[in-house]
Amino acid sequence: MKKFIIFLSSFSVILLTACQTSNTSNEEEVLNTPNATTTPIVELADGATYDLEASFVEKEIDGSIHKMLAYNGSIPGPTIKVQQGSTITINLTNNTDIETTLHSHGVRLDNAFDGVPDLTQEAIPVGGTFSYEVRFDDAGVYWYHPHFRQDYAQDLGLYGNYIVVPSDSSDWSLVNREEILAVDDVLIEDGNLTDYLENEVTHTLMGRFGNTMLVNGDTDYELQVDKGEVVRFYITNTANTRVFNLEIPGAKMKLVGSDNGLFEKDEWKDEILLSPSERAIVEVLFEDSGSYDLVHQTPDKTYTLGKISVLDQEVTQSYAADFNILKTHTSTVSSVDPYRSSFAKEPDKFLSIDLEMEGMGGSHSMHSGTMMENSMMSMGNGEAIEWEDTMNMMNSSSNEDTLTWKLVDEETNKENMNIDDWEFKQGDIEKIRITNPNDTMHPMQHPIHLHGQRFLVLSVDGVETENLGWKDTVLIPAGSTVDLLVVMDNPGQWMLHCHISEHPEAGMMMPFNVSSL
Repeated sequence: MKKFIIFLSSFSVILLTACQTSNTSNEEEVLNTPNATTTPIVELADGATYDLEASFVEKEIDGSIHKMLAYNGSIPGPTIKVQQGSTITINLTNNTDIETTLHSHGVRLDNAFDGVPDLTQEAIPVGGTFSYEVRFDDAGVYWYHPHFRQDYAQDLGLYGNYIVVPSDSSDWSLVNREEILAVDDVLIEDGNLTDYLENEVTHTLMGRFGNTMLVNGDTDYELQVDKGEVVRFYITNTANTRVFNLEIPGAKMKLVGSDNGLFEKDEWKDEILLSPSERAIVEVLFEDSGSYDLVHQTPDKTYTLGKISVLDQEVTQSYAADFNILKTHTSTVSSVDPYRSSFAKEPDKFLSIDLEMEGMGGSHSMHSGTMMENSMMSMGNGEAIEWEDTMNMMNSSSNEDTLTWKLVDEETNKENMNIDDWEFKQGDIEKIRITNPNDTMHPMQHPIHLHGQRFLVLSVDGVETENLGWKDTVLIPAGSTVDLLVVMDNPGQWMLHCHISEHPEAGMMMPFNVSSL
C-alpha cells in the first residue's frame, strides 16, 4: 500500500508564528486582517450549500492581540445545525498560508469527503476550494477541523461544531436551552503565542500543552440563566493534547450522551472526563440562584474556565421533574441489540502502543532493575493521565525526527502506515483490542480515533462497560487495555490514529480498508 503523508508537507512561510506579522510578506494584508467575530449558529436544510472560508483574523486573548486562524471569521467557526438524515454541501476556500482539508469528525459520510490528504483527496492549496458532501446519519454533536498540520491550524482556531437534531426526539429530555462549549488551550509566552515551525512539528513527545484555557475561544466564558433552568451542554474537547475534567460544583449534572449520540441510559455525574476530540452531551439543573463556576479539575490544580450566573427570577417553564428521572434511551438500546451476540467473542485484531526514540537503538520496553528502566520511567509522571507538561524542555524540542510513536499490529509486528492488511468487508463486526503498556519509554494516555465507523467500548482493563454508547474516539490511559466492537458499515479507505495533534506527525496513524458488498 502507498505510504501516505497525511498531516505534514512544506509550505511557503519560514516560521509559523500567528501572533506575529511574519506569517505574510504583504504588509497591507496584515493591516487589513479583520477582528474575530462571534460564533454564529447557521441552520441548514437538507440539500443546502454553505460556503466556508479558512483565513486569518486578529483575536484578543487576555488583553493581547494575536493573529490566528478562523472559519468565516470566528473562533470557533460557525456552528452548523442540521436535521438528522440531511445532506449538505460545504465549499471550503483556503485563504490561510498552508494547504488544508476539512475533516467532519465522527460523521459517517462518504469516504471521498473524509478530508484526509493523499488518501481521500489532494490537499487544498492556498487560494483553492474543495466541495464536501456531508451526510448526517446520526443525531448528536460532531465537529470539523483540518486534517493537515493540525498542530498549527487547529490549535490556532480552525475548528467548529455540527449539531444534528434528532429526527425522533422522543428519547431526548425537554430542556430550557442548549449551549455549545468548545474547551481548548493555547500556549502563550511573554504575551505571544509560541512559534510553529514550517517543516518541523514540535512537542511530539507529549503534545503541545497550552497554559491559557479557552471556552469557545475566550478566557472569560459567561452564561446567565433563570433559577430552575435545565441546560443541555454540547461539549467538545478541541485541544491538541490536554485532557479536560469538567465540573460545575453545586449544580446537578447528568451525562446523557457521548461522541455519536445518546448513551443507553442517563447517569448522574460530578465530573466529565474528555480527551482530545471526544464529545459529551450533559444536562444541568440550576436549582438555586447564585454564581457557579465551570472548572477543569486535575489532581493538583483547579482551573476556572467560566462562570454561570443564576438569577433570582424563576424560569417560566420548569423541566426539573423530567430532569430528575434517569431515562433509558430505547433508540440506543435497540441500535446496540443486533451486536450483543458478538460481545463475548475473541478479539479479531490486536494493537499495542509503543515509542521509539532516536539514539536508543530501536524501540525499548522496560526491564526490571536496569539503568535504562530507571532513566526512561522518569520521563513519565507515573500516572495514567498526564495533566500537564512536566517536561517542557524535552517536549518542546522533540519532533518527528527524534522519536516515533507507534501503533503495532501484534500479530504481524507491522507498524503505523506499514500496516497494509487490515481489510474488512462492509457489514463485518470486528473486535479490536488496543493495549497501552505502562513500560514504554514514555507511558501516557492516547485518544484513539477511527474514521468513518462507529464503535462500542466493550471493556476497559477487563471490566465490562455497563452503559454503552456509540463512539468514534476512546481515551486509553497509560497501562490500560480496551476492547472495541467496531461496526464496519461504511466502505472506503480510512484512518485510525491518535488524536493528540502531534502524535500522527510522529507516525501514530494507520490505514484500514472496508470494501463494499
